[in-house]
Amino acid sequence: MFTDSECVNVASMQHGVGSGSGLLGRVAALVGRSPKMIVGLAALFTIAAGLYGLPASQSLPAGGYDVPNSESLRAQQFLQDEFGVGGNPIYFTVTAQNGADSTAALTQAHKVVSALSGSQYIHQITWYGQTPAGVTNPLISKDGRTGLVVARLEGDDTDAPARARHIADPLVGAHDGVSVQGGGQALTYDAGNRQSREDLIVMEVIAFPITFLALVWIFGSAVAALLPLVVSLFAIAGTAAALSALNLATDVSIFGVNVATALGLALAIDYTLFIVSRYREELVSGSTQACALNVTMQTAGRTVLYSAMTMACTVAVMLIFPQYLLKSLAYASLISVILSLVGALVVAPALIVLLGDKLNKFDIRSYVGHLFRRSDAAPQETSDRVWARIARFSTNRPVTVIIVIGAVLALLGFPVLGIKLAYPDDRVLPTSQTARLAGDIVRTDFDQNFTATTRIGIMGESIPLDSVDQYAQRLSEIGGVRAVSAPGTVYIHGQRVGPSTPGSADLRDTGAYVSLSTDVDPFSDQGKNMLETIKGVPGPAQVLVDSLAQKNKDNIAGITDRLPLVLIAIIAVTFVLIFLMTGSIILPIKALVMNLLSLCVAFGALVWIFQDGNLGGLGTVATGHFTAFIPPLLACIAYALAIDYEIFVLSRIREAWLATDGTPAGNKQAVAVGLMRTGRIVTAAATVMIVVFIAISAGQVAFMRGLGVGLAVGVAVDAFLVRPLLVPAFMQLMGRLNWWAPGPLARWHRRWGLVEESEPSPVPVTAGTR
Repeated sequence: MFTDSECVNVASMQHGVGSGSGLLGRVAALVGRSPKMIVGLAALFTIAAGLYGLPASQSLPAGGYDVPNSESLRAQQFLQDEFGVGGNPIYFTVTAQNGADSTAALTQAHKVVSALSGSQYIHQITWYGQTPAGVTNPLISKDGRTGLVVARLEGDDTDAPARARHIADPLVGAHDGVSVQGGGQALTYDAGNRQSREDLIVMEVIAFPITFLALVWIFGSAVAALLPLVVSLFAIAGTAAALSALNLATDVSIFGVNVATALGLALAIDYTLFIVSRYREELVSGSTQACALNVTMQTAGRTVLYSAMTMACTVAVMLIFPQYLLKSLAYASLISVILSLVGALVVAPALIVLLGDKLNKFDIRSYVGHLFRRSDAAPQETSDRVWARIARFSTNRPVTVIIVIGAVLALLGFPVLGIKLAYPDDRVLPTSQTARLAGDIVRTDFDQNFTATTRIGIMGESIPLDSVDQYAQRLSEIGGVRAVSAPGTVYIHGQRVGPSTPGSADLRDTGAYVSLSTDVDPFSDQGKNMLETIKGVPGPAQVLVDSLAQKNKDNIAGITDRLPLVLIAIIAVTFVLIFLMTGSIILPIKALVMNLLSLCVAFGALVWIFQDGNLGGLGTVATGHFTAFIPPLLACIAYALAIDYEIFVLSRIREAWLATDGTPAGNKQAVAVGLMRTGRIVTAAATVMIVVFIAISAGQVAFMRGLGVGLAVGVAVDAFLVRPLLVPAFMQLMGRLNWWAPGPLARWHRRWGLVEESEPSPVPVTAGTR
């Protein structure tokens, strides 16, 4: 439709964007020649990916929290290989108003026991009807209305949830006045899987229409507003298909789909917003459609490319963590970034070419303005004046702005110092889920915490029975330990009280194991301290601990042990890419500090709301800790989004700086022009992202709700406080030093840096220059 020469010649003369022979120039030329082919292929890809990926992605597992080869997993493997008692607890509560010993309750309990006995994956079935009459029954609740059926379920967090669901679905619910609920780790994972699918639908129902309305107000045109949504569908469908295909080769968590949907929607809109806005800006300045597209690709397209590169590198650091859940989230984020980039740089421009003048059809904002007799001033001009005033405010009093805003952000982020991490349990689920109901019953109605049973494998050949007994006796003397089952014996507070039940302990030629029952929450500080006390008791041979407390310790260590490497990678990515774009070593340091402030506020909000229970925990249960894998995920995504805006703002400031005389006054002008040109679009993009992240927080899984709130807070702080106030103030304070680098680095950047083929000529620019 457009000739390459027309675009290149005018663009080179007016904007100094180079010959157009680079990558983005060739993309612009391809889009101009074959827009119908590109849109057709994109449509076929979206349909095919959607038909394959969306149904297949719903069968992904909900596990991935465990660290491979951790002590808890090795203990489970030892117990399974040597004694056939591996796996995780699964339990059922049988509740009747007439009591757990009533005929109706016993009938349902027998059905549960029969179903468990019929499964090849179930071992060590213990139920309240086995306890002899006249003996205190720990498997009956304090009020006598609930009885417990407890067993062990084979399988890891990928296989066990489906097995648990198959067993539990026919059993749970109300039967003849008796309530049966199922709990345990496997059922918790399965419930998380189901709830995530429901939450994904809720998120889409909320996010798409509200986002469309926001985009209509941003663009004015309903047609232009649809463009980012079309690109987001391309990215979301493609990511779902890629994750489903990837699951054939490696484990991928269902939560990756939720993150991919949110991130695909947010990034596709973000990137396309930058492209469409710059294209329309060029049209307003008098460029032809061909030239506007070429300039857009060489400027906004270049910024989007750098932004996507930075974001991809940042989220990729999650691959450093050993848990496949975090790896899954890294896969999902990487694929979302790549497809959003392709959509914004290829699909969106092709649609722009095909639409032509129709891009601005159905200008609803103009209609509303006339309806309410509003001023005819162009929204862009009004916005420029507002952002010019904000820029003057920040640059005229930089020290005051830095001190005040910095102090406010530090205060808001202060709660992060008290953050406590833990493994997720059934309390992350809504009370409508059977795993949550069963967990609440066990925690509140029973003296013994059956979810906190600890098993200790003793690895060694021909271990004497006496040494195992002595070890069990010492363990029983630990505060908070109610009883210890040794082979043939039960110890309570150091005293032998009777025989142990079958399956609770054993001794063979290749090793032994004992079991501990406690009344302590394994995720609490008391539970952590008890674990360390248990591990401090000398064993007769090498011991391995299998408990939720140990699993909690292993999984948190899997994150914290890799955290220094992750931080180094993020710092390196930030420094290298921003240096390559700007040629400065000051601006990367500034970006790190500013983004750290935004992150601290986001984490502070999470701790204050979800860990400490303020604001009612936004409908979640405050457990005194926060789900361990959310902070690294939030940090990577929120930091990457902050860098996204950083690059967009810096690119326009640098563009203006290169057109000045290089004096301190020129730096101030460049900052003002850059903020004036980006303020509206950054806040608009942030508003759309906040809508998407709030839609995530509408879900019922507590840690996903926390992720949504944390991302929304992080983006809001970055876009409405850091970018418009702190960044201009800092850059005004630093003056020409913003662009400084040591001589060798400066020379290297001039030769190898990420710059256009021809930079704009240095001419004076004022804050009011369009």
